Amino acid sequence: MRVVADANVLVSAALSRSPQAPSALTLDAALDRRIELITSPLLLQELATVLARPRLRKYVSTEEALRFVTDLAAQTTLLADPPGPHQPVCRDPRDDYLIALAISCGADALVTGDLDLLAIDAAQLDIDILTPRQLVERLG
Repeated sequence: MRVVADANVLVSAALSRSPQAPSALTLDAALDRRIELITSPLLLQELATVLARPRLRKYVSTEEALRFVTDLAAQTTLLADPPGPHQPVCRDPRDDYLIALAISCGADALVTGDLDLLAIDAAQLDIDILTPRQLVERLG
């Protein structure tokens, strides 16, 4: 199963204190190759930017955040960013690149906790948009 995970899922996995959290289990599925996790330079940059926020220092050090992003890039399938401009699909146009990435790489699912993305009628896109919990349930 080919999956694009939104940065919010990856941030949640990086900060998770519970190995049973759906975001952590999503990342585990990628690391043990039950899913193929797709990333791109733009997605990794968004992840690095969020993890660099000062308010997150109490959860993850600057060094840990950098190591997480670097390790993630090495453990996932890194593809080029889809060329823009992206077709407007989402209520938040900043998320349209994720839809474009998922479609361009033939992903089976986009995994997110973002309500703007979850509100999209995925049937029109021929891709599943799932929460981390839904992905974990699907993987059994």
